[in-house]
Amino acid sequence: MVVAGSRTHVPRLNQDGSRVFSRLRDYAGRGVLTTATYEARALGVHSGMPAMKAARLAPDALLLPVNFELYRRFSRLFKDAVRSVSPIVEDIGIDEVYAGVSAFVEDSEEIASRLKTAVLAATGLTCSVGIAPNKLLAKLCSDMQKPNGVTAITMDDVPSRVWSLPASRINGIGPKASQKLASLGITTIGEIATQTEAWLAENFGIRYGAWLHRVSRGLDDRPIVTHSEPVSISRETTFDRNLHAKRDREELSITLTRLCEQLSADLQRKGYVARTIGIKLRFDDFKTVTRDVTIPNPTSEAAAVRRATGKCLQRVELSRTIRLLGVRASALQPTGTILFQASEQMTLDLDGF
Repeated sequence: MVVAGSRTHVPRLNQDGSRVFSRLRDYAGRGVLTTATYEARALGVHSGMPAMKAARLAPDALLLPVNFELYRRFSRLFKDAVRSVSPIVEDIGIDEVYAGVSAFVEDSEEIASRLKTAVLAATGLTCSVGIAPNKLLAKLCSDMQKPNGVTAITMDDVPSRVWSLPASRINGIGPKASQKLASLGITTIGEIATQTEAWLAENFGIRYGAWLHRVSRGLDDRPIVTHSEPVSISRETTFDRNLHAKRDREELSITLTRLCEQLSADLQRKGYVARTIGIKLRFDDFKTVTRDVTIPNPTSEAAAVRRATGKCLQRVELSRTIRLLGVRASALQPTGTILFQASEQMTLDLDGF
C-alpha cells in the first residue's frame, strides 16, 4: 500500500459494504509518495518518489489519498503519549521525537516498554524506540529494528554496531557527501572513523571534516530542545498539468485562495502572525521564482494574506505556464505580542490571479 495523490483516490464502497481501492498503476499526475508500507518498500518504492515512477515498480500496490487532517490528529496523540512518559521532548517531525530519559531509574527495556505502551494506547499504532547516550546514536538505533522494534546501544557498542552501517545513515551526510566519500573509497561509518581529522578537513573543509570526525565516533553534544520558534510557515501545490496565467486564471485564483486560507489556518493554529507574505512559482522550464512583500500590520487573516500575494504576483512575469504554486509567511511573531490587527473582507478582485 502507498499513500499519494488526492481525494479522487478515496476507496469506493460496494453495495455489500466492502471497499474498492485504486491501484498505483491507475495513478496519473505529478505527485510523490507520502509513504509506503514495508511490503511496497521491498519493491524499491519509498517516500518522496514520484508516483508515476513508483507505479512501474509496484503497479499492484493499493493507493490511498493523503489526509493531513488525520495525520496531524494522530501526530498530536502520539507526541502527547510520549510526553506522558517523559516531559522532555523535542519535536523533529510529524511522527518522530527525541525524549530525554536520563533521570529514569528503569533499564532501557522498561523505558521502551512504557513508551510503546503509551503510544499504542493513545493511537492504536506501534512505534520503534532507540535508546542511546545522545541524539545522533538514538536516531541511528531507532532505525535498526523497524517496525515495532527496540534498540539500545552504549558508546562501547559503536565499533561493533554502528561502524558497519552505510555512511549515508547519519543525518547530515547527504547524496553529494556520500558520493564524494565513495569516490575516496569510503562507504561505511567505520571507514570514516579510520581517517584523521586533518585528512577529512583537507577533503571536506575544516568545519564539515571536524563534524565527520566526531559523528563517525558516535559523538554528539546537542541538547534536547523542547521549544523553538518557526522561521516561516508555507503551503504549496504541484499541478497535475501546467496552468496558463490567463487561460487557467480561474483555477489558479481558486488554488491561490485555498492555499492562503490553509496558511492562515496554520498560523492561527500555531499562534502566530506574519509581517512578510510571499509566493513561490515554478514554471514549465523548472525555473523557480519567489517574491515577498512586507505588510504594515502583522496578520494571520486569510483575506490579508490573499491581498499580499496579489501584490507579489504583480512583480512576476507570467509568460510561461505554471507547474507549482506556493505561499509563505515569515517574519513571524506570537499573536499575543501585537497591539492591533486590522480585519479585512475576503476579496478575489485582485491583480494577477
